[in-house]
Amino acid sequence: MRPVNRAISSVVLILIIVIGVIAGVSIYMLISQKPPTQQPSKPSQPSAGEGGAAKGVVISIISRHPTDILVKAREMFLKSELARKYNITDIKTIVIPPGLWERYITSGQADVAWGGGPTLFDFLYTRGLLAPLTLPEALEAAAQVPDEIAGVPMKRVGEDGKIYWVAAAISSFGFTVNHERLRDYNLTVPHSWRDLASPELGRPLIVYGEAALGIADPTQSTSNTRMYEIILQRYGWRDGWKILTLMAANAVVYSASGDVRDAVIRGDIAVGITIDFYGYTAMMVNPSCEYIIPKGESIVNGDPIALVNGSKHPEAAQAFIAWVLTEGQKVWLDPEINRLPANPSVFDTPEGRNRSDLRKAYELTLKTRAMKFNDTLALLYEQVMQWYFRATLVEVNDYLKAAWKALLAKYFSGAISSEEFNKYVEELTAPLNFTDPSTGEEVTFTEDYAISICQKFVSDASFRDALITAWKKAAIGKYERMLEELGG
Repeated sequence: MRPVNRAISSVVLILIIVIGVIAGVSIYMLISQKPPTQQPSKPSQPSAGEGGAAKGVVISIISRHPTDILVKAREMFLKSELARKYNITDIKTIVIPPGLWERYITSGQADVAWGGGPTLFDFLYTRGLLAPLTLPEALEAAAQVPDEIAGVPMKRVGEDGKIYWVAAAISSFGFTVNHERLRDYNLTVPHSWRDLASPELGRPLIVYGEAALGIADPTQSTSNTRMYEIILQRYGWRDGWKILTLMAANAVVYSASGDVRDAVIRGDIAVGITIDFYGYTAMMVNPSCEYIIPKGESIVNGDPIALVNGSKHPEAAQAFIAWVLTEGQKVWLDPEINRLPANPSVFDTPEGRNRSDLRKAYELTLKTRAMKFNDTLALLYEQVMQWYFRATLVEVNDYLKAAWKALLAKYFSGAISSEEFNKYVEELTAPLNFTDPSTGEEVTFTEDYAISICQKFVSDASFRDALITAWKKAAIGKYERMLEELGG
């Protein structure tokens, strides 16, 4: 009997252990699971499972647009028929400086590039970073955008006849004035870029200790970059840099173009250089503000959208592009955004008919007496120009301003004649002489030099850093010599 009893005891013991394990696992599962009512609610998304439903697509958009535009576009697009048709359940937006775009595109982190101006997109195109539109909906939408506006191309068509980018909005460039602050400073309304470089606009620096003008760092603002390029082409390289230097001397230099707009609205400054839609927003927020396009000294730009090469979701990305060029044109009509659409048919919608002010601005822009502008030339020296501006006019702005204020004080007090003043201005604004770090030779910052080094400047970080250091050193030396000469 003992062996039988021993066997029965062993079976009972095993059953007790198994039951204990099952009970323990069950208790663990019960206490480790959160009740359904505690789960955060999530929008239902298609996922792979029964019936073979496809997983929802998330597209990534690299952009230079402000957050308000991106948030509004995401909200509207995700409710659209195109989003449902192509199973797009979300949009991820990436807002980074233009210098990082190539890295993000080549690493496969983007599907669409949107906003930033045609020069940036042409750079991407020449680097092989854009893909042509092929989706029927995208091609049909692109056909609704005029090929040209005010004589400026609204599409980049490759040698293969395919569209690589298309304008999603249009823009002009000028400055926004605050008439109340102009009156406070006893300043006349400026009408040209040259007016922004005048000694009169610098007078508040001497009388009130305040700058009347606002501009932005071109390495942080594609719109300000374009305005500086406009000035260089309108006035020529030598006189263009003269105007840019004196504008920087007269100005508060902000890190972003939106900061310039906000400063004009508040009245911190009397004039700020702005892209058109910032000017329209300023006019809506503060009736004392007015956006001015300098006659014969501006251009009309198409602000592009494009499919990037290597997109993980090319069809979904093109569906978004198609939406932006059609139904999504209503984004620009938002009173907080105020951009001019590239597809004018949006003005025939109920929302468009409510924005007669924006339609009037659109029609005036079409009639703008634009200057001839060479995109290819601008692209040949763009990044060199941006960093030379930053190194010599932004990062050492205190030195520049000290020399300029000393010169203005002498001039306004009658201590020097107009002839002497102009001589000092020529000296202050002349393109720098400096030592080229790669050759050790003394060179002058001419247009030809800027073009000749651009490729190396972009690709060779050590050369770029050494050159920026040389520029800053030469600029500080010049400004300090002038300040000492003027007895400052």
